[in-house]
Amino acid sequence: MAVRAAVLPAIGAPLEITGIELPDPGPGQVRVRLAAAGVCHSDLSLSNGTMRVPVPAVLGHEGAGTVVAVGEGVTHVAVGDAVVLNWAPSCGSCHACTLGEVWLCANALNGAADVHARTTDGTDLHPGLNVAAFAEETVVAASCVLPLPEGVPLVDAALLGCAVLTGYGAVHHSAKVRPGETVAVFGAGGVGLATLQSARIAGASRIIAVDVSPAKEELARAAGATDFVLASGNTPREIRALTGKQGVDVSVECVGRAVSIRAAWDSTRRGGRTTVVGIGGKDQEVTFNALEIFHWGRTLSGCVYGNTDPARDIPVLAGHVREGRLDLSALVTERIALEGIPAAFENMLAGKGGRALVVF
Repeated sequence: MAVRAAVLPAIGAPLEITGIELPDPGPGQVRVRLAAAGVCHSDLSLSNGTMRVPVPAVLGHEGAGTVVAVGEGVTHVAVGDAVVLNWAPSCGSCHACTLGEVWLCANALNGAADVHARTTDGTDLHPGLNVAAFAEETVVAASCVLPLPEGVPLVDAALLGCAVLTGYGAVHHSAKVRPGETVAVFGAGGVGLATLQSARIAGASRIIAVDVSPAKEELARAAGATDFVLASGNTPREIRALTGKQGVDVSVECVGRAVSIRAAWDSTRRGGRTTVVGIGGKDQEVTFNALEIFHWGRTLSGCVYGNTDPARDIPVLAGHVREGRLDLSALVTERIALEGIPAAFENMLAGKGGRALVVF
């Protein structure tokens, strides 16, 4: 059956909106009609080669939709169910999974090498990050779909698949923000806005948003920021001025650039925690000297997928949505058609907006 999709023909090439031939689901697979897909910076990183995947590929890893068919052996979802796509399903048996660190599963992305679909001329296509959400419909492994809890709008639920899980997990699982602590969030894109909301949910007393664009201030404050700092070489000093010259208890970096990682570190108080969520290239090198590591006593940690377990955390997030503590629609800066994805990539490169949402 032919559906429209956004195909990456080669690393560094522009996306092509074209028809693809999608097979029926086989054993252990599910076919999903997409309601919406978020345009994440990770998709841009896949297209430009920062993160490597087999190509040609159908990109898109943040999505939600309705089950239209299931293969043999699938029992946890049925036709008609609303689901969230999980681009990093854990295998349950590798070393990380046996330790309970399912976000570090060694086999989570094995499916990206599979043949997912074919172009109309017969060229094999791979699923960019397992789920190929930039398409009207997709066929995925059953482990890549999670039932959507009641009370969450299906279109907005697409953001639960990456941005919200990542931002929530950075605050609650990685940095473990406690009530009354101060937090700085570097980058007010989709993940950054989710991080700001999550810091508010955690009970942070002061939440400082940092971004290079002054246009982000309104979005950041709506998400929960109490203060906004325009990124510059003076950012750590400004943050210390807002926190009694101490620095924040927690900094969360959502950009993936050496300069912002270093600024986040320098903005963290002695003994505080700096969590890096942003995905940067190999050329983004951050340096520290041995004395400062000893003197400041800070903790610097990476954060993969928010250190979350989607099966555990999505129901928790759904509860926050139902109770009005988490506003998914506030993370969306524009709703676009499939054809609008290339322009959304350009906006991300220009540092604009929070999250573009493809609505099918």
